[in-house]
Amino acid sequence: MEIHIDLTGTRGHRDAIYRQLRAAILAGRIRPGEALPPTRELAQRLAVSRTTVSAAYDRLTAEGFLTGRVGAGTFVTASAAARPEP
Repeated sequence: MEIHIDLTGTRGHRDAIYRQLRAAILAGRIRPGEALPPTRELAQRLAVSRTTVSAAYDRLTAEGFLTGRVGAGTFVTASAAARPEP
């Protein structure tokens, strides 16, 4: 799956990644059950640290948008699509 995240002109990369992934999930561009790229891969593509991507994924997980399966990856939860965007 191809995810487009634009960090041009942003200072808070973690927050920008979080906001753009959340918006993509809520808009249905990333569907429930779909796997997100591994943190290493996404960090390399965005030219940011893995910690930055992990922090964004952790926040989305804490909010119930993502779930991780050891050895399998990080996936969008089924309940994420049912949430209204504020």
